[in-house]
Amino acid sequence: MTQFALIRHGSTAWNKEKRSQGQTDNPLDQEGREQAVLLAERLSTESWDAIYASDLERASETARIIGQRLGINEIHLDSRLREMGGGQVEGTTEAERIAKWGADWSSLELGREAAEAGTVRGSAAIEDICKAHPDGKVIVVSHGAILRNTLRGLVPALDISTKLSNTSITRIEKKAGAWACELYNCSVHLNRSENSL
Repeated sequence: MTQFALIRHGSTAWNKEKRSQGQTDNPLDQEGREQAVLLAERLSTESWDAIYASDLERASETARIIGQRLGINEIHLDSRLREMGGGQVEGTTEAERIAKWGADWSSLELGREAAEAGTVRGSAAIEDICKAHPDGKVIVVSHGAILRNTLRGLVPALDISTKLSNTSITRIEKKAGAWACELYNCSVHLNRSENSL
């Protein structure tokens, strides 16, 4: 059985502005770094074999913060774990999209990566990591949309309608050839932030 903790990166300035990030390479903001520290503390109560991350800075920095706390120096970067490509939508807010393309902008393609493509890309990455760590425990730091589309492929019955929070943990495991999700979008570690930071 291989166990995974799927992590969405910490917060960025564009998250706060509600701007679509897609594959734009934004760094964490200060709150995002603090969130990653709290997450790392939570993960430190368990033993982990490896950390993989998207090669975009907001995910790789989150992974490095976790790795420092866990004593795992090598972060395996995988471009397949990048966020879904947003095309012309990247860098815009909802209000800006409505002003530019109308209220039904989401029905337009606008160069965005299709959900199905994200499912194929993300699922392939997780399956390959699983093969590299049979019976291991692996942390994967990625992005909200690609993680949800990956979960759609691996655990089709899972309700993924709730968007993933920054530094949330989703736990999946592969046992006897089948994937199961035991925890979705959990960020209870952030509740300690008021007291500890």
